[in-house]
Amino acid sequence: MTVKAVAFIARSGTGKTTLMERVLPELLNRGFRVGAMKHDAHRFDIDHPGKDSHRLTAAGAGTMLITSAEKLALVKKHLESPPPEELLQAYFSDMDLVLVEGFSRSGFPKIELHRKGKNDPLICRGENHDPGLMAVASDEPLELDVPVLNLNEPRSVADFIEAKLLRSPA
Repeated sequence: MTVKAVAFIARSGTGKTTLMERVLPELLNRGFRVGAMKHDAHRFDIDHPGKDSHRLTAAGAGTMLITSAEKLALVKKHLESPPPEELLQAYFSDMDLVLVEGFSRSGFPKIELHRKGKNDPLICRGENHDPGLMAVASDEPLELDVPVLNLNEPRSVADFIEAKLLRSPA
């Protein structure tokens, strides 16, 4: 089974995380199982010095998993970032949809965020013409070859995602 995903892309500071955190509960309330995946171009560390999990990773564990009754966290070292499609299949097979932040060069269907006076030109309709662009979520009207959604109406963004990805055949 192929895991469905939609990538929210935009330049830094546009509100990708904010829109995703508002769309996610809309989709959950409709009965969908929704996951989230974020691309981080910088080094990050979810493990903290002094914690047992950090000590095990620092000791050389290539994979370290910590689990409790309600969640788990996995730290897996690698030489280069795995393809995002591979990550979906490995970690999200139990989800109906994954909201992805970033991965603008992936083959995922995309919704690009646009804010008045901040995001010109668009990433997917500027220098590049990305055929994976499904829509643009904007706070101003735009004339484009894809639907323009209201950035400030997460329910309408969720409606669009449901119609295009969750209610359509695989």
